[in-house]
Amino acid sequence: MAPMIRKARPEDRPFIEEIAQLTWGGKDYLARVFDEWLGDNFYVLEVNGKVIGTAKLTLLPGKVGWLEGLRVHPDYRGRGYGRKLHGFMLELGEKLAREGKVEALEFATYFLNRESLSMAERTGFHIKARFFVFGAKTEEFKPEEPERIEPTLEDLTLGLIPVGWRFVKRGEEAPDWIRENAELYNINGFHFLVPKNETTFTPLDVGLATLKATLPAMAWVAKERDREGFDVMLPGGVKPLLSGIKRLGLFLWDETEEPNVLVFRKKIV
Repeated sequence: MAPMIRKARPEDRPFIEEIAQLTWGGKDYLARVFDEWLGDNFYVLEVNGKVIGTAKLTLLPGKVGWLEGLRVHPDYRGRGYGRKLHGFMLELGEKLAREGKVEALEFATYFLNRESLSMAERTGFHIKARFFVFGAKTEEFKPEEPERIEPTLEDLTLGLIPVGWRFVKRGEEAPDWIRENAELYNINGFHFLVPKNETTFTPLDVGLATLKATLPAMAWVAKERDREGFDVMLPGGVKPLLSGIKRLGLFLWDETEEPNVLVFRKKIV
């Protein structure tokens, strides 16, 4: 039976959970967002009755089609299935562009993900921005409860705002989208945001003082979400501060002096 790409269905859950368990050492978020993603441009690749791959397109402010959730079961890698899913999503993006819903496709990937980097180069994407993602252990900080606040455009001080592993352009639509998909917190006048039910944080002011003030509050949120660790996403411009950032208790997943998260863009209109 020929491989088939179709919309994800509720009965696909066991397959998705298996793929997630075998990705990133079992820490993949895919199983956690399964219910949320159903019916929202979430597709699976089926081979002989078994779901072996996934891909998702999310509409972001600014008519951006955000590509995410591209996964292939480890037993089926190296057979072109990732390229097949990527090509399908490009075609979906073109269709949405004709409908006036998107003007560009974007995605983010880790700097060591050679397959994603190769596909980006081969299909006409260029690097739009670079970020650092740092890890942290919740137990390393004394948790301090922050105040939940409503986002406004004035709060969104970054031109490109990381919301977990999605990157949203600052603009009039951004506060409403962030309000629906993330939570904004205040701790002693310092603000940070985090996607709902996730633990990749973004401080909305960049500097060592801001990090020092917000890390205990991030740890509080992570602890409330029963996570032993959390991540912090920072713009690539913090490179001169790397040693100071590490002294605050953050660490890089893989040692590098360069940004380890790359945001790609392909304009299609």
